[in-house]
Amino acid sequence: MSPLAHFLRVLVKGYQWTLSPFVGWHCRFQPTCSNYALEALSKHGAIRGSWLTIRRLSRCHPWGGWGYDPVPEPGTAARCVHGPAGAAHHHEP
Repeated sequence: MSPLAHFLRVLVKGYQWTLSPFVGWHCRFQPTCSNYALEALSKHGAIRGSWLTIRRLSRCHPWGGWGYDPVPEPGTAARCVHGPAGAAHHHEP
């Protein structure tokens, strides 16, 4: 893992320990955005992992999706799953 990816993971962990308990447990997606970020940074590195995390965070609003939205495997297109866990309703390129 690159030093930048490691630093970003430390920031996410800091968020999980400090601010996350006050935000509440109202996550629209599984895994949670912070856990998604940690996994994306581990699998894809700092640049692509950050991009995937930003895309996920941008979908976290009342008109966004919900449900199971895993980090894509390296070498595959990003996918967004909306609706009940496991029910694929919409795919993004």
